[in-house]
Amino acid sequence: MNTIKDKLLLKFQDRTARIGVIGIGYVGLPLSVVFAEAGFTVVGVDPDEDKVAAINRGESYILDVASERVRALVDAGKLSASTDYAVLGAVDAVSICVPTPLRKTGDPDLSFIASASQSLAPYLHPGMVVVLESSTYPGTTREMILPVLEATSGLSVCDDFFLAFSPERVDPGREDWTTINTPKVIGGITPDCGEVAAAWYDQALDTIVPVSTCEVAEMTKLLENTFRMINIGMVNELAIMCDRLNIDVWEVIEAAATKPFGFMKFTPGPGLGGHCIPIDPLYLSWKLRSLNYNARFIELASEINTNMPRYTLGKIQDALNLHKKPINGSRVLILGIAYKPDIDDLRESPALDVIHLLQEKGADVRYHDPFIPHLNHDGLLMVSVMDLMEEVAAADCVAIITNHKQYDYGAILERAQLIVDTRNALGQAGKDHPKVVRL
Repeated sequence: MNTIKDKLLLKFQDRTARIGVIGIGYVGLPLSVVFAEAGFTVVGVDPDEDKVAAINRGESYILDVASERVRALVDAGKLSASTDYAVLGAVDAVSICVPTPLRKTGDPDLSFIASASQSLAPYLHPGMVVVLESSTYPGTTREMILPVLEATSGLSVCDDFFLAFSPERVDPGREDWTTINTPKVIGGITPDCGEVAAAWYDQALDTIVPVSTCEVAEMTKLLENTFRMINIGMVNELAIMCDRLNIDVWEVIEAAATKPFGFMKFTPGPGLGGHCIPIDPLYLSWKLRSLNYNARFIELASEINTNMPRYTLGKIQDALNLHKKPINGSRVLILGIAYKPDIDDLRESPALDVIHLLQEKGADVRYHDPFIPHLNHDGLLMVSVMDLMEEVAAADCVAIITNHKQYDYGAILERAQLIVDTRNALGQAGKDHPKVVRL
């Protein structure tokens, strides 16, 4: 066993390989903890000094990872963090878990991937494997990362180092499917690259799903999220159609969901949120435009979903009008601003658009979210209200945007003057209720 590949595989088997994770956020921190708990020594690299300091103190800033787990690993010398990429010179394997947002124009922002690749390249050495986890379009790993790593280091892929793609599948707040037991798709630049990357992840995760190339792995992620985006867009349009037809969309969905085959339940809402579904399909659409192909399903679903915050604004405006109140000057309380229930994640949350639209119309907007006490986003500075029920009673309209489980919806219904329920949080209690308007 004298080849670089054989030596690296042996290091993974006996857990002597040192691991680096670039980007220690919602994806990178859970992954770092899982690798460290599997027996590897892990160092996280991030430009955010506050995150690095928190990790080194043994503190977690993510709900899915308990501080006790981080502290135990830090105390055992298995987990640390740094802002200095030079620490990667001593590791054998690197996962890149950086953000891939959209620009204001809707084009992919690959600056974080580019920066991570350029910062890693000087420390690339023979016998290292690099895996990109950030969601992106097919071809990114081969066309963008590989040339940077080879040109800067003078090393050759597969001969000297290994490169692969493995899409993150993190769903914040879930306890049934976590980093450990969610099947992991991995595809390499070459078959050997895929084999090495799979051997590494196989030491810490339950199920590895090898695929033939990194492009297949990249496309797999986009299929998963495009499937959800298009179906959510369809059911959002169904909600609009049912409103025109004076049909209860929620009753229709529940009835359809009784079919035991050929149907998967999706529900409408005030818009799309999260780090994947509103963004990833547009990476695919953007890539295909460069090939003179229009991804029509993606574009249509995006148009419908993007318009839902404005549709929600119309519902609030119409509800206030029925109560003989103008939206200008009305006090509107937004319940829940996280992008989905029971988490503290604001990324791409439709609540942000709803708040901005209400303010543009002159509304006096307040919000309450038990998971997000302070809001500082794109010029929007707000603090969650302190006395929830007092604010519910004082508001001209309460808009339920995120249906957190800990809200007492019965008490809210009793105290509120008017409720616009975009998530059917009130259920049957809100159906046909004189002071409830449902999406």
